[in-house]
Amino acid sequence: MDLTNLNKEQREAVVTTQGPLLILAGAGSGKTKTLTTRIAYLLQEENVSPHEILAITFTNKAAGEMKERIIDLVGFLGERIWAGTFHSMCLRILRMEIEEVGYKPNFVIYDESDQQTLLKQILKEQNLDEKKFPPRLLANTISNFKNELLDPQSARKYINGDFIMEKNVEIYDIYQERLKQNNAVDFDDIIMLTVQLFERNAEILAKYQSRFRYIFVDEYQDTNHAQYRLIKLLAAKYRNICVVGDDDQSIYRWRGADIQNILNFEKDYPEAKVVKLEQNYRSTQVILDAAYSVIKSNSERKDKRLWTEKKGGAKIDYFTALDEEEEAFFVSREIKKRVVNGERTYADFAVLCRTTAQFRVIEENFIKNGIKYQIFGGMKFYSRKEIKDTLAYLKAIANPDDRISLARAVGAPKRGIGEASWQKISQYADENDISITLALLDALDAGITGKAGKAMVAFAEQMVEFQTLSEALPLRDLVETVLEQSGYLAMLADDKDVESVTKKENLEEFFSILESFDREHEPSAENLSQFLSEVALYTDLDNLTEKENTVTIMTMHGAKGLEFPIVFIVGMEENIFPHARSISSMAESEMEEERRLCYVAITRAKEQVIMSRALAHMLYGRTSRNHQSRFIGEIPAELINDLSKRRSPQSSSDYGRVQTPIKPKSGSEIEKFNIGDKVAHTKWGVGVVISVKGAGDDLEYNVAFPSIGIKTLIAKYAPIKRA
Repeated sequence: MDLTNLNKEQREAVVTTQGPLLILAGAGSGKTKTLTTRIAYLLQEENVSPHEILAITFTNKAAGEMKERIIDLVGFLGERIWAGTFHSMCLRILRMEIEEVGYKPNFVIYDESDQQTLLKQILKEQNLDEKKFPPRLLANTISNFKNELLDPQSARKYINGDFIMEKNVEIYDIYQERLKQNNAVDFDDIIMLTVQLFERNAEILAKYQSRFRYIFVDEYQDTNHAQYRLIKLLAAKYRNICVVGDDDQSIYRWRGADIQNILNFEKDYPEAKVVKLEQNYRSTQVILDAAYSVIKSNSERKDKRLWTEKKGGAKIDYFTALDEEEEAFFVSREIKKRVVNGERTYADFAVLCRTTAQFRVIEENFIKNGIKYQIFGGMKFYSRKEIKDTLAYLKAIANPDDRISLARAVGAPKRGIGEASWQKISQYADENDISITLALLDALDAGITGKAGKAMVAFAEQMVEFQTLSEALPLRDLVETVLEQSGYLAMLADDKDVESVTKKENLEEFFSILESFDREHEPSAENLSQFLSEVALYTDLDNLTEKENTVTIMTMHGAKGLEFPIVFIVGMEENIFPHARSISSMAESEMEEERRLCYVAITRAKEQVIMSRALAHMLYGRTSRNHQSRFIGEIPAELINDLSKRRSPQSSSDYGRVQTPIKPKSGSEIEKFNIGDKVAHTKWGVGVVISVKGAGDDLEYNVAFPSIGIKTLIAKYAPIKRA
């Protein structure tokens, strides 16, 4: 197999085929290329069966791209490997094995909205105030328990006399009972149940351990405890585990990711080999040096320094605005100017924000200036009401035990079945130990008379008919039949609301998705469950297209794994970035997470980074005046082009400038100084060297200037000479 298109370290990783391997892959270092080539090498050169390979990553989009690259390298063999996300892999196992942990194979997956509905029901039944026990906070607490593999019984050890925690655990217990009663799982259950399956059934674990002789895990720095435990169980037999990741890009601590998983890999596998990928193929050296100057302050990291053949590059533009409106106008003006003069297209730009609350002012400014844009992090397609209503019908068809979905479907359109009648039929189902669908069929015998009773029977009979049709019809035809016969389309036709047109358009888009699924799948009774599983695992990033000529607005967390020629990072202020929560916590681990997030944001850029802040910022309904972000101060001044100093005091829109990219000095051009030497800077005058760090390209001086204080200067860029 030809490996000449790989660098030395990439080749080393590819040909290391036996035993544990940690690939520390810096941003833009070709990790996907390395990982896919290593899989192809196993298939072609080591004659490993594709059925023995498991490759896991974190997004459906990344998994799809990984599989496509492998197929390009080895052809049809690549189609036979297990490649997907943690959740899709576990879901595949659970569809075959879940009866071992007490569920039926036709289980459905509850999304956040379904979780909220169920938790609100439980709170009402328990006479607990939603203000004291917010459903979203409860869902987050339960998620944290599951990420730590704590079932309700195990979670009790965290009560410690705390009344709120005691109630949280009680609610968790009831919540799990209801999920099982509805034959439903939530997102976190998918992994927790798989781990429980393996830990409780040695035979099933042995089957999958024997099957997956070679295991690959991408983005290992983002794994939580449950995912870590799952992989450790699967890899225990052969120990041929290859993990790829970058501790400097571990930014999901808030959702359970544990950076210690990658930092302690060599403790878990003492025989592990470590390969560092430090050559960057994305960014300029200026961008990489700026990112390193921020991340090097972290103590929880494995040392690595990215380098590139793209020497020099444009400095980091930095603008200080009067307020967030001027900051947004600056971003709009910079983009518009470069697009109008033909330098760029809208798709070349991304605007990265610390929080979604910053989107509004950017979006409004783009609209005023006629800038095409797309936002990621807003309402997802599958969260829209008309799509949720349709999915409720499909979930109830696939799983007649699903009370949450049936309750939603029965009210769309309204059928004259009130909450009291629904509670009564639910109680009847419990007392007779039957599914809610069978209970609905027995509504009249259950004592529900009049219009409500007849409506329940009619609805149930219709759902049974839909279940029969689901085994024969393509999904597109099934959904059209459901929406037509249920009266849902008629309800939309009668709706004179302005949004009704949009709702119909969204349903047409949903039909297109169904048609695409039908084209790729032979008619089968399992198709509906498979489609619902795919929808449950979908994220809006899976729909991110590089073909649309639009500026991308997104959070820094959402941007991970992406790249753009020019990146704007807005809100570079204390309490915005780093976030106020990280500052107030006083925990160094929180600040290190923010610093990693800054590193990720900077390294999304291929050609230039543009940072901005506002002197006064209206956010969350109040105006605040924050100091400049500490991360700006950590970047050497020689890498920053301060636009604010060039702005005319008469005009807030005078941002014009001509910037000459800086070129680094070569080794022989770098003048060496010692502590105590006086140096002359072209801008700041004469100063004294107070410390010297590094050597070669990494040589840095800390210089004390009488007028502005101490500055960190990178020797290869600094315009200094001996005074």
